[in-house]
Amino acid sequence: MTADLPPGGLPLDELPTPALLIDRARMEANLTAVAGSIGAAGVALRPHFKTSKCLAVARRQLAHGAIGFTCATPAEVTLLQDAGVEDVLWAHQPVGPAKVAFAVRAMARGGLTVALDSTEAAEPLSEAAAGAGVTVPFVLEVDTGLHRAGVDPDRAVRTAAALTALPALEMRGVLTHEGHLAAHGSDRAGLEAAGALAGRTLVQIAKALRAEGHECPLVSVGSTPGATSAPFAEGVTEARPGTYVYFDANQVGLGSAQIDQCAQTVLTRVVSAQRPGTVIVDAGIKAMSSDSIATAGTLGIVCDAAGAPLDGLAFTGGNEEHGYITGPGTSGLRVGDPLRIVPNHACGTTNMWSALHFVDGDRAVERHPIEARH
Repeated sequence: MTADLPPGGLPLDELPTPALLIDRARMEANLTAVAGSIGAAGVALRPHFKTSKCLAVARRQLAHGAIGFTCATPAEVTLLQDAGVEDVLWAHQPVGPAKVAFAVRAMARGGLTVALDSTEAAEPLSEAAAGAGVTVPFVLEVDTGLHRAGVDPDRAVRTAAALTALPALEMRGVLTHEGHLAAHGSDRAGLEAAGALAGRTLVQIAKALRAEGHECPLVSVGSTPGATSAPFAEGVTEARPGTYVYFDANQVGLGSAQIDQCAQTVLTRVVSAQRPGTVIVDAGIKAMSSDSIATAGTLGIVCDAAGAPLDGLAFTGGNEEHGYITGPGTSGLRVGDPLRIVPNHACGTTNMWSALHFVDGDRAVERHPIEARH
């Protein structure tokens, strides 16, 4: 970890490498654009906190109108509750004694909603909450195509009836994560159509639940690839994109962003150039995300020290502390040369780091902790 930055910041050339950088102007532009488009549709914005795990970034999202946050882990929930965020959605099943006990404690603080998709997951939570005298607001998670967590649409009404029959549980609405949109790759038209369908499917389920007498004020969709489609289905009330705050190489490949919108980079240096066609940098897999689902197909997009992409270079692999840059462009690289890598997956990269640097131009101007990591 680097020391606190001096007044006025530090030139990037003086930062120890590797270092995690956030271009503040790009981040602000991303926040403004997505908050504006989602807000214009009358849909609330609840970003996923896992992308940044940084309270300084979260405060900027709140300043741009976010109503609260989505979380994946108890540590994220705790960090946000301790920071005074009053509306948190834990979009993960609280299964197992430790998570059930945590959920009940966090419920007692107020402002928390959990996701459920089965009575098997809900019954221990219901019993513990009833014993503690607290009510658990929940959303029914629905599978609109990802085939991860979530009840099949044709079982949603039946599952909701079983969940609401349990003591101490109170349904707030329905939720989906349309992560399956990434399977469309560069077919943006197909991706947009699938996102719109996911939104419409969730709205139809909410209508069916209301027809059976269930309260269903919350109809929540969530993904960055789907942020231009799913939230705009009439009847959706909330959007939960995460990666939009930084974007990444995966989102560039999906057509969700252009490279000049990517705010997160890893600053690295060439440390060895012993073999033609390959140079070694000091950012390995412990500095990057090796997410195998990324459309980028590499560990990231190689850029120059100013963040502009370079032709003829590919980040093709890495060991723990060494990265392999290959291609004809390596002939122009020398030991000591700085590079910046746009990671293939911003969220996974974030979890590798304990701190980030906000960057203005060629200077690191603020350093902030990344917390609630695994």
